[in-house]
Amino acid sequence: MTPNATVTVSRIRRDVVSLSGPATVEYLQGQLSQDVAALAVGDSTWSFVLQPQGKVDTWVRVDRAGPETVRLDTDPGAGPGLVARLERFKLRTRTDVVLAEGEPVLAVRGAEVIDGLPSGWPRGVGSDVFDPDPEALPSDLPPGARTIDEEAHEALRIAAGVPRMGAEITPDTIPAELGQWVIDASVSFTKGCFTGQELVARIDSRGGNVPRHLRGLVLDGPPPAPGEAVEVDGREVGAITSAAVDSAGRTVCLAFVRRSVNPPASASVGEVAANILGLPLDT
Repeated sequence: MTPNATVTVSRIRRDVVSLSGPATVEYLQGQLSQDVAALAVGDSTWSFVLQPQGKVDTWVRVDRAGPETVRLDTDPGAGPGLVARLERFKLRTRTDVVLAEGEPVLAVRGAEVIDGLPSGWPRGVGSDVFDPDPEALPSDLPPGARTIDEEAHEALRIAAGVPRMGAEITPDTIPAELGQWVIDASVSFTKGCFTGQELVARIDSRGGNVPRHLRGLVLDGPPPAPGEAVEVDGREVGAITSAAVDSAGRTVCLAFVRRSVNPPASASVGEVAANILGLPLDT
């Protein structure tokens, strides 16, 4: 167990796609942006599954569960699309693909527990325990760990700058827009070819220069709806993708903002004043 300043526990859901068979690792090595073959059994990492044009199809956590078994977990609702994408390119490859939707997960933030996968969130430790005991918490949680609901967990996700499928990640999302930490966590530039590699490599070689970047916002007001405009000096510079109220009572948001706006910057969302900040947000 690795303690941190504040430890929270919440019950969430994840879609899990399991692949098993003798060609599993070889197949995924050509489909995922991460180096699956370099993972030892028991290791995990983040990865993109990209469209051939290089935009994001799905963002997944990769768990090397066995020599011929790999589990990919993603946000609830994204699993069926991931399966369809993998099946489309699988052809006669000897690997079986099985989907489990909405699997229960105990999300621990601020500590690592023995039975969990590393959360992989930036600036802090955490674990996700799959198929947890619905009546009990891990025995190795530190004293003072507090249970929070899904909305409070969502505020932690936003403050950490962790993108979510269907919110920050859509079929139009370019990987580099999501932030350098996401690229560092999700892409191997040394593993060889994979589907969608060209766009990712080209943008990286140009210093990650994209028209918009994922930013954090803090404002004193109710959470704005996704799609609501972010303005600077009366000019629209971006749009909200996620919003929630954090434990301090602040509204924290994620938004894609034009690269010409450098944080910190004063802004407005509707009639409410806001600050555009870099990620992760201070908590």
